[in-house]
Amino acid sequence: MALNGIDISDYQRGLDLTKVPCDFVICKATEGTSIVHDTCDGFIQTAKKLGKKWGFYHFLNASDPVAQANYFVANCKNYFTEGFPALDYEMYGRIGTDKAKLFLDRVFELTGVRCAVYMSRSVCTEEDWSAIAPNHALWVAQYANTERTGYQDSPWLPSGGFGAWSTCALHQYTSNGRPGGYDGPLDLDIAHMTRAAWDKFCNPSKAVKPEVDTPDTTVQTIEGTALEIAARVMRGEFGADDERKAKLGTRYDEVQDLINYVDRTSCEQLADDVERGMFGVNPIRAEVLGGKAKSVQAIVNKRAGICAESVYIVKSGDTLSGIGAKVGVKWQAIASKNGIASPYTIYPGQKLFY
Repeated sequence: MALNGIDISDYQRGLDLTKVPCDFVICKATEGTSIVHDTCDGFIQTAKKLGKKWGFYHFLNASDPVAQANYFVANCKNYFTEGFPALDYEMYGRIGTDKAKLFLDRVFELTGVRCAVYMSRSVCTEEDWSAIAPNHALWVAQYANTERTGYQDSPWLPSGGFGAWSTCALHQYTSNGRPGGYDGPLDLDIAHMTRAAWDKFCNPSKAVKPEVDTPDTTVQTIEGTALEIAARVMRGEFGADDERKAKLGTRYDEVQDLINYVDRTSCEQLADDVERGMFGVNPIRAEVLGGKAKSVQAIVNKRAGICAESVYIVKSGDTLSGIGAKVGVKWQAIASKNGIASPYTIYPGQKLFY
């Protein structure tokens, strides 16, 4: 019997797991060698109290993969053998499967547990995973569209292979999930396994918890997600070069990696990322994408059959007048274009064309 669940990070700060229905939750724990998300443990402890299955993941960046593995294990040592561990391989963390293997092998060396690997389905065939697939489960992302949805028993997953894998253990099928209990969009996943099988993934060889020292971590002094801070960087709030590095402090690597990723990545790939929710919504999305924003949005719109129209996804707290001010269009024109009449009710996740 399959399990339905969500994966979350600090973007979902404030989410109440007691209200969101799910069989499992997978939480972002660490990134690189300097980022530990303070939301992770709270989510995990709540999941444990509720009897839900749970997992934790590391977001790979461009730094030394072995050092990242050490950092991941040291900061998550109490999770290993109980939770489902995973490596998130995407965006600026696509540094080659040889380096991903160094990370995965080091985690196994320290813990006796194998991580699953998360990636978009296209990445399964764009890179050679033959040395990794025999020992590591696949957690694949492939979406049918960006429409809001609840849990699905059989989400769209076209036939064909997964490169070196014959199948996927988990499938993330939307970034616009609305299972209830939370106002914003969520990533929804289906795990093709029973609860007992989940436990075997967490600790297949009856390994013991790793005995490693937890490194000292510097408290992050700048609040906000990497996406929000990157938008502020693009506005010029943190200057450039050494000035930016000094002002961002411990947040510098994750923010600058995101900015560099946008700079060197094709608009087609960025459109894929937008559809998976990686860049949030406007105006932050447009600020971070900078000069590529219009081209990326045009690709997203074309895929959605919206032609040259622009689209805004409503967030909790939005009003038509506020949206009009953000996108530079009279709110009355937006209401008319979308068939919204008095009392002009809109809801989070709704697409408004303008």
